[in-house]
Amino acid sequence: MTAMAVMPRVSDDWTVDDLEHLPDDGLQYELVDGMLIVSPAPAPVHQEVVSELCAQLRAVCPKHLKALVAPLDWQPDRHTSLQPDVLVVDRSNIGEKNISRPLALAVEVLSPSTRRKDRVLKFSKYADAGVSSYWVVDPAEPSIETYNLVDGAYTDAGRAQGAESLSLDRPFPITITPASLIDL
Repeated sequence: MTAMAVMPRVSDDWTVDDLEHLPDDGLQYELVDGMLIVSPAPAPVHQEVVSELCAQLRAVCPKHLKALVAPLDWQPDRHTSLQPDVLVVDRSNIGEKNISRPLALAVEVLSPSTRRKDRVLKFSKYADAGVSSYWVVDPAEPSIETYNLVDGAYTDAGRAQGAESLSLDRPFPITITPASLIDL
């Protein structure tokens, strides 16, 4: 069966229930306010950054929190299902199939095919849904931009490039050096 056969409509009324009927074909299927967004599988450098960043988060993560990687659906409502590349969530908020409660941290690692989605759509949706901190990592630079939710909007929490280190206190104390995320 082709992907077109299981996606019978072009609309903006997709729900999280519809995702269960999509193929397991290596593509990433996400929903933003009922709009289906399909992205290609990530490149090796993307996955390298995701793995290293998750390892660094896990090394200092408090016991009540858990650092996880995609694919894992975060579904704050019936018309939204996103898969942050890396996420930190309170252990008590991890469901059997997905997570529906606000995240302590969502991290997106930029790819050429996801750059706009990560910087615009996800930035807005994470803030609207109460995700406490949002990080954007660019392997091409390498760099990191971090934001904290304050009064319902993201404020700049710090940036670093290359061998610069950035010390953060949310969602817990950690120092990140963008160059350390890539095996150069």
